[in-house]
Amino acid sequence: MNKTWFAFYEKGVPTHIDYPDIPLYALLDRSAERFPDQVAVEMVLRYLPLGLKIASKVTYRTLQMLTERFAGHLREMGVRPGDRVALMLPNLPQYVVAFYGTLRVGAIVVNTNPTYTAREIQHQFHDAGAETVVLLSAYYERLQKVRDKTAVKQVIITDVADTLSFPWKSLVEKTLRQEGLMTTVEPDQNLFLWNQLMAEPATPPDVQVKGDDVALFQYTGGTTGVPKAAQLTHLNLVANTMQVAAWLTTIEAGKERVMGALPFFHVYGMTVAMSFALYNGGHLIIVPNPRPIDHVMDIIQREKCTIFPGVPAMYIGIINHPQVDNYDLHSIKACISGAAPLPVEVQTRFEELTHGRLVEGYGLTEAAPVTHCNPVYGTRKAGSIGVPFPDVDARIVDLETNEALPVDETGELCLRGPQVMKGYWNTPEETSNVFDAEGWLHTGDIARMDEDGYFYIVDRKKDLIIASGYNIVPREVEEVLYMHPKVQEAVVAGVPDPYRGETVKAYIVLKEGEQATVEEIVTFCRENLAPYKVPKLVEFRSELPKSLVGKFLRRVLVEEEKKKLAAQNQTVAE
Repeated sequence: MNKTWFAFYEKGVPTHIDYPDIPLYALLDRSAERFPDQVAVEMVLRYLPLGLKIASKVTYRTLQMLTERFAGHLREMGVRPGDRVALMLPNLPQYVVAFYGTLRVGAIVVNTNPTYTAREIQHQFHDAGAETVVLLSAYYERLQKVRDKTAVKQVIITDVADTLSFPWKSLVEKTLRQEGLMTTVEPDQNLFLWNQLMAEPATPPDVQVKGDDVALFQYTGGTTGVPKAAQLTHLNLVANTMQVAAWLTTIEAGKERVMGALPFFHVYGMTVAMSFALYNGGHLIIVPNPRPIDHVMDIIQREKCTIFPGVPAMYIGIINHPQVDNYDLHSIKACISGAAPLPVEVQTRFEELTHGRLVEGYGLTEAAPVTHCNPVYGTRKAGSIGVPFPDVDARIVDLETNEALPVDETGELCLRGPQVMKGYWNTPEETSNVFDAEGWLHTGDIARMDEDGYFYIVDRKKDLIIASGYNIVPREVEEVLYMHPKVQEAVVAGVPDPYRGETVKAYIVLKEGEQATVEEIVTFCRENLAPYKVPKLVEFRSELPKSLVGKFLRRVLVEEEKKKLAAQNQTVAE
């Protein structure tokens, strides 16, 4: 394959990386050996007057010891290689310890969204066959409602304040109880309290973990169908961590301060924030709750964060904050944005404010997750997801024939690389649907590649709007809406239309203090889009539906429209 994109790699970015056949936790061990007394993770809850802050710190030496101890306790509980351990936690030091400790015993981490309902917990834990769960006390009641319908045998309970010292521990616990975010749970032979468990020493297990062993069940597809677990191996995660590190050419081992605001239970936050930081001997600053955005800005300013992986919604929130000019954000060196398209205007304004670099990348759960990114200091192209990472093969294929397409032709993006998953858990048909005979992963994203090897996501197959026979790309309309000076957030979707089949509808959140009319928005779009692409419907909202990682949930909006139409048809029928 002619990888024309190599010509646009920055100086220092390798075209190939030698990936060691080691477990993911070995990367942490290497940093513990190099930087034993440096801070590995620090949780920051809030700042107080007189320069005080409620926080907890753990050095690399201590973090390594804690992960070994946790692994020893799991072994004592009967956890063996290949068993599944579910982590249902927000960003906490305990998550980091439990994650790497689970891998040390040879078990598989099942990342679980803490906001899942009891029904969703039941499906995921039953599907994964998880027998051990680590969660907050506030989530325990939800688990208990469906526990008898799962394979769960033992539970480890922790709380946000567990790593804090006096007097902050008591203060935070009181607040959490008042807000219903902490409850009292009595331990028994199958229920363990984190602080009691971790106070006791335990011998780490002597197990052989190979790169091809599965490390993680990362569930995907929840917004479009029944969730299924992508099986990511240790090699997948090691490779993607090393690829991200190689892409950021100005990082210094042992010196970076990484903002951990993206949820670690999502593969993007887990790899690009947590794993990347610990691989490089960085100082990972853990943010259990990144809302409001003021808190994130405060942390960047006070902790001098240098690397800030995020999603467009975070950067949009910062640039539109009314007091943004009062914050010193100049410590930021580089930011990789993912999970959703990054509007050019957001990128430009953010870089003006911080003097750092903000680049758009691309990835998917099945690829651990990052596969493409714009060069941080090299050639960046507006609207592009950039070029493939080292060792990633990428091509565009015809949607019908599956044949490779030439430059600038639109088709499905397909990938091969060391970070691509082993397959979906327990669903061979789903696995065969996304891998072709040559081992290419079909992403389900419509894209094109230009003559320089830069890729552009046109959209998801299912999100393409077809109105009166015309194909309309939602992202193209959204880019125009973001150009409007009053628009803060925008999502475009195809909604049912009795005449056109589908029509274009724009959902808009205006900037604080701004007002606009439907006609004003439509007129602006008419000035920048072909007539068939102009939204026929515009709805102003105070907020738009997003996943916990800030990805706009277009399908939620479409389903709302379908329900409205069904209700109207029912009324007419009656």
